[in-house]
Amino acid sequence: MTKVAFVAPRYGPRVIGGAEAQVRDAARGLAARGHEVEVLTTCAEDHHTWANSLPPGVEVEEGVTIRRFETVPSSDPLLWASIERRMHAGEKLSPSDELAWVSGRLMVPELYLYLAEAASRYDAIIYSPYLFWTTLYCLPLAPEKSILIPCLHDEDYAYLEVVRACLAGAAGVWFLSEPEHQLAHRLAPLGSHQVTGGGVHVPEGYDPDGFRERYNLERPFVLYAGRREGGKGWPEAMAGFGAALLRHALPLDLVTFGTGQADIPPLLSRRVIDLGYLEPEEVPNAFAAASAYLQPSRNESFSRTIMEAWLAGTPVIANSAGAVVAWHCERSGGGILYGDETELGECLRLVAEEPKVAAGLAASAREYVLSNYRWPTVLDLMEKELERFG
Repeated sequence: MTKVAFVAPRYGPRVIGGAEAQVRDAARGLAARGHEVEVLTTCAEDHHTWANSLPPGVEVEEGVTIRRFETVPSSDPLLWASIERRMHAGEKLSPSDELAWVSGRLMVPELYLYLAEAASRYDAIIYSPYLFWTTLYCLPLAPEKSILIPCLHDEDYAYLEVVRACLAGAAGVWFLSEPEHQLAHRLAPLGSHQVTGGGVHVPEGYDPDGFRERYNLERPFVLYAGRREGGKGWPEAMAGFGAALLRHALPLDLVTFGTGQADIPPLLSRRVIDLGYLEPEEVPNAFAAASAYLQPSRNESFSRTIMEAWLAGTPVIANSAGAVVAWHCERSGGGILYGDETELGECLRLVAEEPKVAAGLAASAREYVLSNYRWPTVLDLMEKELERFG
């Protein structure tokens, strides 16, 4: 058995995010299989402020040792914002600009110093996701035992030279999907790598009727779960839903839960329902109660939420610009894709007017998830890859 460290910018039961959920489940899964697992992370839960909301130190949770280190804010946030604007404008950044940008949101110097001294005590060090200081600064400390789970998106950040160096320099790279794997090949020369896929847990049962009753959901609804922010397509999803209501007089609501401000426009206040944070035991019931799950994000490397929808027997409506989600929908047959606001309206109209047809899409998709993305399957692949580090 191996001694493994996961390095992640955030970790904990109240941390919302696909990459963070994958790290937490993988850490707990490997620990349950007898590996010695530690998580090296920050005291932050909020990925906007990076405030130190949790105490530093060491704790043990479900067999995993968690070491938390305090974040240090940027000394020059205006410089970071300026570099961010230049990057999105297509300007080529200098190496010093790239490093200033990486350090501009958070730094965790105590974590870096700990790893510099302790790296030799681990057989493998697994970093995820690619975008943060905790990966881009720390992975080069011991590249020969570093594994990167990048959670790549086709976005401006992925084309930085510092990202290319991490992809090329890691001893192993684990991808969550084939489109993510192909994107990485376009970005950097890769050494040893594997598509492990992502993992999801299969609920023992669902209570859709009870969920609707508990939250007073009287109309059929489509669901959005996760981070309510521009990078995940939430504002566009609300706008498209509102346009569809006007165009088709849909008898559907849009229900959402997760983190971030939903910022529901006044005109939609009676048709977009924000449930805020849901306790984990209620999440499967939300997916089962929905008439469809709406995935507007272009930036996905796996999309855990569409898997949760399909396990619950719920079809997916997804943005065709998201290569990974489109790939899953085409392989599984469990989703319908839209390219613009008009097409989104037609997808919603199908769900409203032909609910049996829509629900039928998810029938084969549940088997797709069970065959490919249950945690035992993914952990088997991870353990096989870890053998060469033990």
